Amino acid sequence: MIPQPRPDGRQSATALMIQRGVARLLRAARLAVLPEFTLASGRRADLIGIADNGEIWIVEIKSSIEDFRADSKWQTYQDYCDRLYFAISPSLDPAIMPVEAGLIMADSWGAEILREATASSLHPGRRKAVTLAFARAAALRLHGLYDPEADPL
Repeated sequence: MIPQPRPDGRQSATALMIQRGVARLLRAARLAVLPEFTLASGRRADLIGIADNGEIWIVEIKSSIEDFRADSKWQTYQDYCDRLYFAISPSLDPAIMPVEAGLIMADSWGAEILREATASSLHPGRRKAVTLAFARAAALRLHGLYDPEADPL
């Protein structure tokens, strides 16, 4: 039996659909992916991925126009990644998304990059900190899947 993560109830059905499609796209691009990743700033990235070469991507999911309008924090994610993307469903107008970030359109089955994100380069110390936090989060989540009664850290 393959362990399945437990939903945490924070995401809408549309956001979960987008998350699944984007995660598939990132995996196909050979990135390791984690959803709902807490950054050192305390902000939570909807998806974070790390490529073979250490490049870090953050994807901010927008499930509706209201979701986008209520978000004033997305620009702070640029301090924690090499590439920042928005991900939307096909029902949302891509024209409303800021051009300062890349753009992905997704459904439950996959996703497509509509606009590439501008590449920047993280400071080596920040890259190391994000990479180590990613590794710890991934290991703790894996352990929680196969031993749900384990003491949380």
